[in-house]
Amino acid sequence: MNNGHYSALIRLGLPIIIGQVGMIVLGFADTLMIGHHSTEELGAASVVNNLFNLCIIFSTGFSYGLTPVVGSLCGQGRKAEAGQALTCSLAANGLVSLLLMTIMGTLYLNIGRLGQPEELIPLIKPYYLTLLFSLPFVLWFNGFKQFTDGIGNTRIAMWVLLGGNAMNILGNYVLIYGKFGFPELGLLGAGLSTLTARIAMVAAMAVIVHQSRSLLPYKEGMWRLGWSKKMFLRLNALGWPVGLQMGMETAAFSLSTLMVGWLGTMELAAHQIMLTISQLTFMVFYGMGAAVAVRVSHYTGQNDYTNVKRTTYAGFKLILCIGCVLIGIVFILKGQVGSWFTDSEEVTRAVEALFLPFLIYQLGDGTQINFANALRGMADVKPMMGIAFVSYFLIALPVGYIGGFVLHGGLPGVWMAFPFGLSTAGLLLWLRFRKMTH
Repeated sequence: MNNGHYSALIRLGLPIIIGQVGMIVLGFADTLMIGHHSTEELGAASVVNNLFNLCIIFSTGFSYGLTPVVGSLCGQGRKAEAGQALTCSLAANGLVSLLLMTIMGTLYLNIGRLGQPEELIPLIKPYYLTLLFSLPFVLWFNGFKQFTDGIGNTRIAMWVLLGGNAMNILGNYVLIYGKFGFPELGLLGAGLSTLTARIAMVAAMAVIVHQSRSLLPYKEGMWRLGWSKKMFLRLNALGWPVGLQMGMETAAFSLSTLMVGWLGTMELAAHQIMLTISQLTFMVFYGMGAAVAVRVSHYTGQNDYTNVKRTTYAGFKLILCIGCVLIGIVFILKGQVGSWFTDSEEVTRAVEALFLPFLIYQLGDGTQINFANALRGMADVKPMMGIAFVSYFLIALPVGYIGGFVLHGGLPGVWMAFPFGLSTAGLLLWLRFRKMTH
């Protein structure tokens, strides 16, 4: 029975992981191309990307409200209602994108007051605006992706992500460096390429969902059942707690980036490189965790809590195995990674100093991703907000400030926030899951 859970999770999770690895490759390409264009642009990208990561992770969490709904409906054979849920999710994601654009637009008007290096502000502003206008497309893509993943067809989003990332990398090459007759736009070119790719991915998902014969029962529900206030409110009731939980986690990273900015441009550049590396393990863990959420939501719809537990612990063991392999690879390459992204020896040395806190927090990160996804699949999302607040705001951020500035640990001291925060979150989420399944 347990072997069946492992194979099912791998079958569901592998396409998600491949899609996420494609995003990692995109992050690597962005950082490599920008870093070799100029160190100042790399520092500016670090500031902007980490501010927008808060929005993107929150929006991903908000869209997760669709996963337990679609998964439970599919577990009961109610495919038309699952299609209706997608319609309501796209509407909800559109409204949330307007809210996020308003917040980030206000922040843009005050970007000079965040204590970042003055020489970076002219680079930050135009890049910031391109990412601001791309936000609605991030949310709509999330809605389509959670729907196709939730019904068990994780390959659709994989192929669209890979295609979009390839387009983005090509666009970066052309617009950052000014190839094939295009002007050399540097960091702004990277932003325009990202905007174009995000629009294209939403268009591709919309075409696939509306034209695929295998999705016909769901498409009929989208049009025949149409809008449902009850479904809309249900998705919001599930999506906001998950979005806030994931948003608080990302806020710990984003606010830590502001603290790193107080240290200087070189530290920001090293921070951005190491965050790019850390996305490798996070995205792979996330892919397997998403498969856990889908499987758990199907079993929850059937009230089969024995298999909810079996699936969750099978996913945890797979994440631990994957983590050991990835940590080993990263550790072997630790002395070389910084030079891949920059020609600055100072930045390269700063990157190498961050590997210890990075390696320490991997177990906590894998644990919290696995059990958070299991709880999302069970639609038990409200307690996760309190867990996130304690883990990231009461523990992680104070530890980072104390380590970096009170104890004068500099950049590695700020990074000690992550082992403490993520390990606390992993422990508390595991305890919550145990309570819900005993």
